[in-house]
Amino acid sequence: MIALLSMELGKLAHLSSVRFGLVVLALFPWLWAYAPGVFDVYGFFIVSGFQVPALSLLSSMAFLLPLLVAIAAAELLGIEIQHGTLPTVLLRPVTRSQWLLAKLLVVSALPFLALAWFLLASLVAGASFGFGSFVGGTGLGASGLLGTGTMAPAAAWGELLRAYLIAAYALLPIALLAVLFAVLFMNAAAGALATLATLIVMELLVVFPGVTPYLLTSQLSAYVAPASDLGWVVALIAFYCAAFAAVAVIVFERKDF
Repeated sequence: MIALLSMELGKLAHLSSVRFGLVVLALFPWLWAYAPGVFDVYGFFIVSGFQVPALSLLSSMAFLLPLLVAIAAAELLGIEIQHGTLPTVLLRPVTRSQWLLAKLLVVSALPFLALAWFLLASLVAGASFGFGSFVGGTGLGASGLLGTGTMAPAAAWGELLRAYLIAAYALLPIALLAVLFAVLFMNAAAGALATLATLIVMELLVVFPGVTPYLLTSQLSAYVAPASDLGWVVALIAFYCAAFAAVAVIVFERKDF
């Protein structure tokens, strides 16, 4: 299993969608750190390097990050189909379930790796503003961007790390859903498009208040949710992840190649 995971991690690193996504995530924070219209949109001026990662996450979590994660996750399986290597791979002394499980585990690490890179790029982009104490908030805590006074660096680091970790966790079911659709359609593009279409439909379902709390799109803002609500969010996301992974394995076992 370790050999399988190493092989799949190597494939992930060589995906064109992953490389493109890393470039986009590296450049995106600079747009917000030095954009002239930040005050017009958010009503404040950046005064600390801690606020750049917050603005980057706030402006990308609704669409950009789910898009990049879904495309990369679907391509990890789709590349086998595109190059015709899937039948050959399955001839190796591993079961179909083990092979797909290795891909699912690697895909599960993708959101955390992407968010770690995004946080690092955002901190670099905001370095010129400094990382000392400042008046205001990071934008990822209860006090928002305006804050309630002077914020110490330790508190700012805590809010950033907490928010980025929760955001990565919220993207996890989207990555697994993309793999599930790629298994269903046996095509990377179809898997990614079906995932995005599902997310768009979920956005439209906000007109049904009884359904809204259970939607994947509703969990994308969990990184700014109060700590008291996180238990429910964590359990719901874990359920979606387990369901998507289980269905993907079952469907893949019954596929004919």
